[in-house]
Amino acid sequence: MKLFITGAAGFIGSNYVRWLLANSDDEITIFDALTYAGNMASIRDVLDDKRTSFVHGDICDEDVVVRSMDGHDAVVHFAAESHVDRSIKDPYAFVRTNCFGTNVMCDVARRVGVQKFLHISTDEVYGTIDEGSFTETDVLTPRSPYSASKAGSDLIALSYFTTHGLPVVLTRCSNNYGPFQFPEKVIPLFTSNLLDGRKVPLYGDGGNVRDWIHVEDHNRAAHLVLQHGELGEIYNIGAHEEFTNRELTYKLLELCGRDESFIEPVADRLGHDRRYSVNIDRITALGWKLENSFEQGLADTVAWYRDNRWWWEPLKAKAGL
Repeated sequence: MKLFITGAAGFIGSNYVRWLLANSDDEITIFDALTYAGNMASIRDVLDDKRTSFVHGDICDEDVVVRSMDGHDAVVHFAAESHVDRSIKDPYAFVRTNCFGTNVMCDVARRVGVQKFLHISTDEVYGTIDEGSFTETDVLTPRSPYSASKAGSDLIALSYFTTHGLPVVLTRCSNNYGPFQFPEKVIPLFTSNLLDGRKVPLYGDGGNVRDWIHVEDHNRAAHLVLQHGELGEIYNIGAHEEFTNRELTYKLLELCGRDESFIEPVADRLGHDRRYSVNIDRITALGWKLENSFEQGLADTVAWYRDNRWWWEPLKAKAGL
């Protein structure tokens, strides 16, 4: 199969390409705009493989997308603006990329006749939940510009299935962690700060709860949906590894050999969702199961950042983090 993968110079996408190269014989086109979160350093190893090629392009640029996507069997659409804090400061970029860009992707995919279109989304579109877990049929109640733009992109993709018969499948995943994650996100930010002997900024009371899944487990699930997911359906992906931000911080302190004096309480994020949780019965029914425990996965992730300063130090310096 020949795959057209957007945003694959970013965190989840680049890890997906590595997984594909190790577990399939697929040909891969990486399509990425190389914004702040996507960079060539994250994919320099995979581009040595003859099955991969790279196109520098913006998903909002219809002409480039048409020229680049034509001839591919399937699309895996990772590309998105994805950081809540950035969406509060600049919502326009999120609406443009996540909504308009997804519309371009779907319309072009329809016109060139791709056989499958996998749209990658987030559990944040459901909003916050105090108890229990969201199912795929629950009403979307996004509460940030980021999650609202992703909810919009989900609905755009699904509308192309209903209206045009575009063979869309959609996943919504909990918080990913692992190597090559841009260091503005909490695990790489806190890890790199602690490795450098710097404090970590903990929002509010630290009681916000997130479900953490290793990027490899997410990508295995996403690929399973690409291969066997029912067209027009949504599949939640999660690990049921739920921790408060404070609990996560203490785990990172221990792994980095620091104590609680390295915690710096900061004002809470605007509109900070208290808890995310998704029901994963539908993806497990396809045969998927978790392989990486959070304890081991987090230890491996910290070790990766300890051993790969060459990758994250320039990014943090450039971003002023």
